[in-house]
Amino acid sequence: MPTDSQTSRSVADQFVQRLGGQDQDGIQELFAADIDWYVPGSDSLPWTGRRIRREEVAPYFTTMWPHFVAGKSKVALDRIVVDGGDVILLGVFTHTVAATGKEFTTPSAMHLVVEDGEIVRMHLYEDTLSVAEAFKADS
Repeated sequence: MPTDSQTSRSVADQFVQRLGGQDQDGIQELFAADIDWYVPGSDSLPWTGRRIRREEVAPYFTTMWPHFVAGKSKVALDRIVVDGGDVILLGVFTHTVAATGKEFTTPSAMHLVVEDGEIVRMHLYEDTLSVAEAFKADS
């Protein structure tokens, strides 16, 4: 059964709120048991890649967040576009890498798909080269 835009917007708003509060368990609760999750990036970054189960969502965040300097990250959410079960979050991420001290800023787009009130798909699109370069130690 197709998901209406109002339900999708509500789920997206909860996702954004929980993400802002670094509530990895709360974020995980929004996902269906079986998911299509993809975050592109360097194989040297342990949080990138595919995930297929709800139980893999919280560990994504608990693996990624410690790599950034606490209190130095900024997320500017510019727009949420909803069409039925499709949700697009457009914004800009700025983080400082703990190991290198390098700051990077990347525009981002996140595509969520909501079915029956749960997120079944999350694909992130960002400047993966900027992210990888920020993690490289200076020679």
